Amino acid sequence: MEPDIREFLVRILQTISMSMVWLLVNMSFGIYFNFAFFEHQPSIGNFIFYIWFIVSFVALIYYFKKKWKGWKEIGE
Repeated sequence: MEPDIREFLVRILQTISMSMVWLLVNMSFGIYFNFAFFEHQPSIGNFIFYIWFIVSFVALIYYFKKKWKGWKEIGE
């Protein structure tokens, strides 16, 4: 396999893997530990979860931009 193709596939795999880890962590804390839902009123756990959710999402997007910055298209 050519090195450019291999590097491209590794980037795709790392992007998918990081997305799945992010989703798994947020699903675990949000749904399984019941921080994503309000009982009668929001608790401190709900606020912490949603702040974590937004901050980690921004960090994930930054990671993707950094990972894919400067990538040349195949065939150039």
